[in-house]
Amino acid sequence: MDTKDLYDVVVIGGGPAGLTAGLYLARARYRVLIVEKDDFGGQITITDEVVNYPGVGVTSGKALTATMRRQAADFGAEFLSAEVTGLDLDGDVKTVRTTRGDLRCFGVLVATGASPRKLGFAGEAEYAGRGVAYCATCDGEFFTGREVLVIGGGFAAAEEAVFLTKYASKVTMLIREEDFTCDASVAAGAKSNPKIEIHYETVLDGVSAGSGGLREATLRSVATGETRTWKPADDGTFGVFVFAGYVPATALVRGLVELDEQGYVVTDQFGRTSVDGVYAAGDLRQKHLRQVVTATADGAIAAVELERHAKECSERTGLVPPRPTQSVYEQQEAAAAAQAPAGTTPSPAPVKRSADKAAAKKPGELFNDNVKAQLSMVFGKMARSVTLLLELDDTPLSRELEGFVGQMAALSDGKIAVRVSDVAGELDGDGRTVFDASVPLPPARPCVRVCAAGEDGEPKPTGLAFHGVPSGHEFNSFVLGIYNASGLGQQLDADLDARIAGLDKSVDVTLLVSLTCTMCPDTVLAAQRIAAGNPRVTAEAYDISHFPELKEHYGVMSVPCIVIDREGEPQRIEFGKKSVAQMLDLIGA
Repeated sequence: MDTKDLYDVVVIGGGPAGLTAGLYLARARYRVLIVEKDDFGGQITITDEVVNYPGVGVTSGKALTATMRRQAADFGAEFLSAEVTGLDLDGDVKTVRTTRGDLRCFGVLVATGASPRKLGFAGEAEYAGRGVAYCATCDGEFFTGREVLVIGGGFAAAEEAVFLTKYASKVTMLIREEDFTCDASVAAGAKSNPKIEIHYETVLDGVSAGSGGLREATLRSVATGETRTWKPADDGTFGVFVFAGYVPATALVRGLVELDEQGYVVTDQFGRTSVDGVYAAGDLRQKHLRQVVTATADGAIAAVELERHAKECSERTGLVPPRPTQSVYEQQEAAAAAQAPAGTTPSPAPVKRSADKAAAKKPGELFNDNVKAQLSMVFGKMARSVTLLLELDDTPLSRELEGFVGQMAALSDGKIAVRVSDVAGELDGDGRTVFDASVPLPPARPCVRVCAAGEDGEPKPTGLAFHGVPSGHEFNSFVLGIYNASGLGQQLDADLDARIAGLDKSVDVTLLVSLTCTMCPDTVLAAQRIAAGNPRVTAEAYDISHFPELKEHYGVMSVPCIVIDREGEPQRIEFGKKSVAQMLDLIGA
C-alpha cells in the first residue's frame, strides 16, 4: 500500500481542541492533518476578550487560536479546508471522506465542537439579525440606550449580560431554573449589577415587532404556566440576546459512535469513544465544563493516546506514514546543531515569530514599528501596484480616512498610490477629480476603492471598497484585500479557485459591519477575495455606525449583514460569519 497519502491521525475540526491535538501529535513527529470546513479557530474566535486562559493576561479568541495554529504548523501539522462527508472506521486504516477527496489514517479525532442553541420561540427565526442576536460583542452597540432581554443562566449569559450594560439602558435576564447554573462568582456580577433585573423560572415564548424593531415579548412562568406581556418601560424597541447553551456538532458520527441523550459523544477519561481508534475532544464531548481551557486539555490528552494507537497500527500493518521533515521546528533544530560545538547536544531553539514587545508610536503616527514592519512585508509581496481612490466630503471622518490611507501608502515603497476623487471624471492638476454638477454624489462617503492599473494606465476599480475608515477589526481584512487585488493574493484550494472563476453572472455584495465585531473581518475578506478573483463580483463594506440610513433600510440589528444582488435574481439578505466556501454558496457559485 502506498503510504504517500497516509496519515497517523486526521483531526476533524480546527478549534482549540483540534489545534492542540495537532500541535502535540506533530511535536511527537507523527503525521497529522487538521480538517476544518469553516474557519480555523472555532467558536472562541467571536469572543473579543479572553481573560481566564492560564498564562495569558488578556487576549482575543481570534488571537489565541491564531497562535495555536501557528504553533501546530511550526511543528509540522498539516491543514485542509474541506467538509468531512463520511467516515469508514473499520480496520486499522480508516477512511475520512471529504469534499476534497478521501483521506486514509490510523486514528481519527473528532473535534467539531458545538453551535449556539436556537430556542425556537415565536419570531426567533423571523427576527434573527433584526432584533434577535447571539453575540453581545458584535451586536451590543445596536441597542445603545434601549432595553434588552438576555435568555439563559449559564456562564455566557451571566458574563454577556454584564457586558451589555455598557450599551443597554436596562438588561432583563430570563432564567428557566431557580438560579444561575454557572459558578456563584460569575453569577454575582450579574446579580449585583444595578442595570440588570433577573426573572427566575421564566422563559420566552415569543416576540413581535412593530415600527423600527421588536416591540413586545410574551413571557411564561415555568412554575405556574401563566403568560404575560412584557414591554420596555419607554414602550420603545428592544433586543433579545440568546445564550442558552450549545448544540453538539455530532451529526457526522451519529450511528457510528455512542452518544448520550443530548447528542454529546460519550468517551472515557482519555477521549476514547466506543469505536477503536476514534477519539473525541472539546465541546462535543460529554463533560461538565465547556471552556477553551478544557478543550485544549481534551486535545492534549487525546493526542497522547492517539500517538500510542498510531504506533500500534503502524507496527501491525508495517505501514509508516511520511514524517514531517521541513517544518520550522526541524529547520531550527538543524541550524542549532550546525552551530553547536563538537561533542555537545544543542537544546531546541524556541519558535518565535515576532518581537515580544510592541514598539511605541511616534506622535502623530497611526502605526507602531511592529505594524509598520508587518505592512512592509505584506506590501513587498504584492505582484503589482494598486491605487487607492478616495471619495471624500468635508467631514472629519473623511480627513481621518485620508490620513489613514496616506500613512499606509507611505509604507508601501511605491506599491500603493493614492488619489482623491469627488466623482468619476478627469483628475485636475492637484490629483482631484473635476466636479461635474450633473453627476450625483455617491450616497456613502468617505470611501476608499482599491483600483488596479487599466490598459490605459489609469486606475480601474477592482470591486473592493470600504466606506468609512477600515481600522479596528477591519484593518487586517483591508490590508489583505489590497494584497489580494494586487495579483497573487492569498492562495485558495483549487476547487474554490475554480468556483470563483466560474461565476458567470454579475454579483454585487454589500457588507454591513462594525469595527468592534470579531466575525465581520473574515466575512469581508471572504467576499473581497472572491471579488479580487472575478471581475463580475463587487464587494463593498460599510462601517454601519456611520451610515444609519443603510441600517434602517435593511432593518439591521446584527452584523455582519450580507446583502447579495445577483443579476436577474431577487435580492438576498443573510447574517453571520462566512468563509470563502460559504460565501460562494450564498452567491450561487
